[in-house]
Amino acid sequence: MISVSRLLCDAAGLGDNLRYGGQIYAGDRQPPIIVWNCTTKCNLRCVHCYSSASNQDPVGTLNTKEAKSFIRDLADFGVPVILFSGGEPLLRNDIFELADFAGKEGLMTVLSSNGTLITQEVAKRIRDVGFAEVGISLDGIGDKNDQFRGEKGAYQAALQGIRNCTALELRISLRLTITRSTYTEIPAIFDLVEREEIERLCFYHLVYAGRGSQLRTDDLVHSQTRKVVDLICDRTTDLYQRGLPKEVLTVDNHADGVYLYLKLKRQDPTRAQKALALLRANGGNNSGIRIGAVDASGDVHADQFWQHYSFGNVRQRKFGDIWLDTSDPLMHGLKDRKKLLKGRCARCRYLDLCNGNLRVRAETVFGDVWAEDPACYLTDGEIELVK
Repeated sequence: MISVSRLLCDAAGLGDNLRYGGQIYAGDRQPPIIVWNCTTKCNLRCVHCYSSASNQDPVGTLNTKEAKSFIRDLADFGVPVILFSGGEPLLRNDIFELADFAGKEGLMTVLSSNGTLITQEVAKRIRDVGFAEVGISLDGIGDKNDQFRGEKGAYQAALQGIRNCTALELRISLRLTITRSTYTEIPAIFDLVEREEIERLCFYHLVYAGRGSQLRTDDLVHSQTRKVVDLICDRTTDLYQRGLPKEVLTVDNHADGVYLYLKLKRQDPTRAQKALALLRANGGNNSGIRIGAVDASGDVHADQFWQHYSFGNVRQRKFGDIWLDTSDPLMHGLKDRKKLLKGRCARCRYLDLCNGNLRVRAETVFGDVWAEDPACYLTDGEIELVK
C-alpha cells in the first residue's frame, strides 16, 4: 500500500506503524499481516474477483474448530492483523464467533466485505465483536457498480451497509479497483467519501488473478495510470487544504511510491526527503514477507493473489512453520528477490523502494515470476536504468 495522504500531506494513518515500522526480511522472524479468504462463497459475481468466488457452498473449508486452531497459531506466531475476506465473509455462519476469538487472542481484526449484507443488526454485531475496520468495495456509482459486480441493486445495498456502519461510528475503508471501466468514477467516489464522512479510501490497481486475469484488456495503459494517480493526489491534497482529512491509499502498484517521490522532488524537496525515508522503511512489495494469505481450505499463499501456488496447509503444519520454511524456491525467492529480478526491474534505480512490485502480474503476462512487472508506468528516464 502507498499512503498518498501520508506522503503528500504528512498525515499518519491507522496502519502506519506496520507500513513503515520494519525492514525487508533478512532472515529474522517477521510475522506478516494475514488475509484470510475464509470462504469462496459470495452473493455477487464481480468481474475482477481474484478468488473467482461463486454462490456455491464451498467444499473443504476449515470448520470452526480448525479455524480457531489456525487463528491461535497466528497469534502464537505474533501475527498483528487478520483480515477476514472471501468471497463474502459474512456468509460464514461462524464469522462473528471467529472474529471474537481472534480479538481475544490479541489479533487486530479487519472485515473485507461487499457491504450488501450489512443490515443494522449485522453492523451492531460487527461493532460488538470489535472489528477495527470494515472494508467495503464499490466500483462506481449506481449502475456502474452493479455492472461491475454482477448484481442489480448492489450499489444501493452497499451504500446502506456503509450508512449502517457509520451510524455506529465504525471505521469504513472504501475500496475501488481501477480499470478502464471504473476510473472515470473516481471523482464521484471522492465526493461520496466526503458526503458520507468515510474515513479511508483505497484505490486498487488491477491484478491479473482469478477472474481478474480475464480483464487484462480492461487495464489502463500507462499514460492513463499516470493521469489517474495525479487525480488521486490532487483530490487528496484538496481535502486536506479544506480541512477534511481522509486517509487515501493506492494498492498493488508500488511504482506509485516512486512516482509520488519524483513529483515531490520537483515541487517540495523537503517533503520529498521525508517521503523517500518512508518508502525505504516500507520496502516496497511485501508478498511472502510482511503480508501473506490463507485460503478457505487452509492453504498458505504469498498473498491473496497467489491462490494457484501453496506453501503448505495449516491442517498439517502450523502457519509459522510454513511461513519460515524457505526450502520452497518461491518462498525463498520472494524473501530475497532483488538478485532474481529481470528486465527493467533488475536495473531500476528505485528497486529498494518498490522491491519488484507484483510478481504474480509478471508471471501472468510473461510466464516468469521474476520478469519485470508490466504495470510499471515509469519511464526508463525516470527510473534511471543502470547497467
